[in-house]
Amino acid sequence: MLTGSMQYEKKSYTKKWSGKGKTTVNREPRTVNRGRLAPLMTEETKATVSIHELSYDFACRITRLFQYLTEDAEYKEYVQSKQIYRSGTSIGANVRESKHAQSDADFLSKMSIAYKEADETDYWLNLLHDNGYLDDKQFESLEKDITRILKILTSIVKTMRTKLGLEKP
Repeated sequence: MLTGSMQYEKKSYTKKWSGKGKTTVNREPRTVNRGRLAPLMTEETKATVSIHELSYDFACRITRLFQYLTEDAEYKEYVQSKQIYRSGTSIGANVRESKHAQSDADFLSKMSIAYKEADETDYWLNLLHDNGYLDDKQFESLEKDITRILKILTSIVKTMRTKLGLEKP
């Protein structure tokens, strides 16, 4: 069982040929041979881990949200879902790239991009919520995580800008 404040379940279906040129959907569950879902972090764990671990956990949640919005939800949503998927997973990718930065300026650049992606993700979360694709509980859980990530990235970017002499202390 997954830990964390939200869970998304994969609902499987098979398509059957109707004989009239169209496919019909059979909503009976079937076994899908996939890898296991990574467990999500608990709130207690999130308070003590690095930005690398937080952004990875958030990317897992965003991936599951994308799957939920495009396949499992009553009303399918594709355009905004793809946008939040791209920006939400990009946060972790840029944070990961920063681990191998060639200089402090390169590190700052990667973390600044991660911050921008996090801010964009916050925008898409609000848009999905305000248009009824996310209920209050789903939104609040994801909003709490993205706010935590934004605060950490803000601190990192500000500290690096000060260290590089681009900002006064």
